[in-house]
Amino acid sequence: MIIVGVGAGTGMLTEEGIAKIRAAKLIYGSDRAIELAKPYAAVDAELIEITDYKALRTLPDDAVVLSTGDPLMAGLGYLPGEVIPGISSMQVAFARLKASWTNVAVVNAHGKDHASAISRAVADAAAGHSVFVIADPDFSVAELAKALTAVSADMRIAVCEDLGYSYERVAEGTVVQPPDVRSRLFCVVVGY
Repeated sequence: MIIVGVGAGTGMLTEEGIAKIRAAKLIYGSDRAIELAKPYAAVDAELIEITDYKALRTLPDDAVVLSTGDPLMAGLGYLPGEVIPGISSMQVAFARLKASWTNVAVVNAHGKDHASAISRAVADAAAGHSVFVIADPDFSVAELAKALTAVSADMRIAVCEDLGYSYERVAEGTVVQPPDVRSRLFCVVVGY
């Protein structure tokens, strides 16, 4: 199978990804991934919403599986087959902030234990890294910010929401006055 990263939002598919989608007859993905890829799908392609992620390993070799963002950043890149990268939310967030990501630590808090993710983020920030947190709707930026005050009260923190969409929002603050979260689709950048 071919796993194609559709990017963080609209316009963030690569040319290589678009070519694979155009050539596909079977395309699987979440609703959001399908919406991002649909303009490039062939008229006769079958677009199928993924309802059972455990069954993905049994798909035919010629199937295209869409992964939001980049498949290897908390995506579906673990599946067997070729992986075509997309533009990740991390790339977009750091670009919007005009911040280097050469010394970044990535913390995946999406569907994970949030307390452990916060502890890891604090440890990474204390070690001098910028930290990129892949969040989910229940992740508390306020709790993260509070924990980070032990490292530095002046540390910058940004909430990046709906990246790649016309209504995207990037809000910046400090760990003492963190930005609020207004969307279910967001990531957090710390110490940039």
